[in-house]
Amino acid sequence: MEALGLEVLLRGNNMERLLLGLWTTIEIAGISLFLSIPIGIFIGIMMTSQYRFIQKLMKIYIEFIRMMPQIVMLIVVFFGFSKHLGIQLSGETASILVFSAWGSAELGDLVRGALVSLPKHHHETAISLGMNKMQILIYISLPLIVRQIIPQLMNLITRMIKTTSLIILVGVVEVSKTAQQIIEANRYEYPNLALTLYSIIFLLYFLICFPISFGSKKLEERWKY
Repeated sequence: MEALGLEVLLRGNNMERLLLGLWTTIEIAGISLFLSIPIGIFIGIMMTSQYRFIQKLMKIYIEFIRMMPQIVMLIVVFFGFSKHLGIQLSGETASILVFSAWGSAELGDLVRGALVSLPKHHHETAISLGMNKMQILIYISLPLIVRQIIPQLMNLITRMIKTTSLIILVGVVEVSKTAQQIIEANRYEYPNLALTLYSIIFLLYFLICFPISFGSKKLEERWKY
């Protein structure tokens, strides 16, 4: 135990700091996801629009966001906005903007695929009942794609939680940054502390992401038939 440096976590408020860093990660992922859902649904709906210009515009947005690595987007938004646009953003705000954009692009493509895959007879039946396009979308199409979207949305949640570890690059004190600070403060007394703390971080991420991933697979199996 002494060689691994586990007792370091019991000193002062180190364990509390580590958990607060984890909460920062979850908070940024949660806010980003909260913003991504309505934007992603809107983008997915617009991609099925009858107007080709709108379809192309949404497709360009999705492809641009999905092709650009999140690390590049973080640096561009955090440093580029302040230098070239004069907009000062905190690391947390820049992170939320980047991950909201990424999440909305991913979800938008999922919604588009789900809407396109709906059998045509649902739409035709709704029209025969006198429903307009908005009513068909709200009362027929969106409820029907929920089963298809939710398991994939849960996978997106786990990916977002794990990918937010990149926010350390823009100065956000999340769980990895907190671990680095603790390691630096005890590097001479406990040279093996890095292995210990990062193993604990792995366990924390696993405890958060595994239930979500497991639930996603169970829902997919349950709703498959």
